[in-house]
Amino acid sequence: QVQLVESGGGLVQPGGSLRLSCAASGSISSISAMGWYRQAPGKQRDLVARVTSRDITYYVDSVKGRFTISRDNAKRTVYLQMNSLKPEDTAVYYCFALNPTGFTSWGPGTQVTISS
Repeated sequence: QVQLVESGGGLVQPGGSLRLSCAASGSISSISAMGWYRQAPGKQRDLVARVTSRDITYYVDSVKGRFTISRDNAKRTVYLQMNSLKPEDTAVYYCFALNPTGFTSWGPGTQVTISS
């Protein structure tokens, strides 16, 4: 079992930046990929970015060039650097960890609000 805790959400103005962190504990050796989903009010939860154990990254088109996912294995943490934020980036951001069998662990979520 993997436990995940997110941090770094908040309220920023359009064009601003935030960095989300996701700290993992538990059976971290079983993780094949980690990343972030987000869910806006009234919408489904969608994948934003992920990084595999081989450092292969994926980004949804709407965040390419603005968001960067990275990981620090020593700290067992994954980061999402978000720049040039837009109001449409407003959502609850959820960290996830995927194991090779397809089981997904989730963090509790952190609110990101982009507003002037």
